[in-house]
Amino acid sequence: MPEPTPAPTTPRFRTQPVSFVRRSGRLGARQQRAWDAHADRYLLEVPRDVARTSVDPSFVVDPQVLFGRTAPLVVEIGSGQGEAVVAAAEADPATDFLAVEVYTPGLAQTVLRAAQRDLTNLRLVQVNAVELLATTLPEGGVDELWVFFPDPWHKSRHHKRRLVTASFAELAVRVLRAPTEGMTEGTAGGTLRLATDWAEYAEQMVQVLDAEPGLRNVHGTGGVAPRFDGRVLTGFERKGTAAGRVITDLEYVRV
Repeated sequence: MPEPTPAPTTPRFRTQPVSFVRRSGRLGARQQRAWDAHADRYLLEVPRDVARTSVDPSFVVDPQVLFGRTAPLVVEIGSGQGEAVVAAAEADPATDFLAVEVYTPGLAQTVLRAAQRDLTNLRLVQVNAVELLATTLPEGGVDELWVFFPDPWHKSRHHKRRLVTASFAELAVRVLRAPTEGMTEGTAGGTLRLATDWAEYAEQMVQVLDAEPGLRNVHGTGGVAPRFDGRVLTGFERKGTAAGRVITDLEYVRV
């Protein structure tokens, strides 16, 4: 008898490039103490799929359960050391914040900052942001999505690793809050905020986001936004300015 045809299997590895590379996960002494004491309070544990920063596509987070209340939700992708998201959470206790970061030292530093302020409206998750936007977050559940200073991957051969692409724009539309039912057509829903200190990347962002029919550039086609008051001046931004790079802010809304 002929051998049966093997059933197709799902690849157990990523088939698309990611916007980050793995780095050392070594923690400083203060970070380690904060991690040991407070990670259970702040870190959202997710079931993994094919990699350490992947998430099982069947897992969907419920923000109301995660925070224990109903409140506006802000998601920051690439929260780094947590300077921006911790300051925002402290300044706006009526809003919930979810910080998305892949690097353990950055998460640990954010936990340290959050614990020092005893924040109750901040959670962290260590996942690939694209997977989070595609399946983990509920559709229309995010009031604001922040992407501040993503890696520009400035070499041409690395542009495929950039986070902000046409497919990212579609995912942003998926998670951003839809315009309120019953309001006039074209009335805005959730907000997408971005910032970069790499001029060529800013041009690419504008090109792909302006082309997404589910988003509207608040400042007109091709327009850039004034600096977002809700973003504290971080050490990273200071370094970019000191190096002579111009900071570009962008603001889009879901329509």
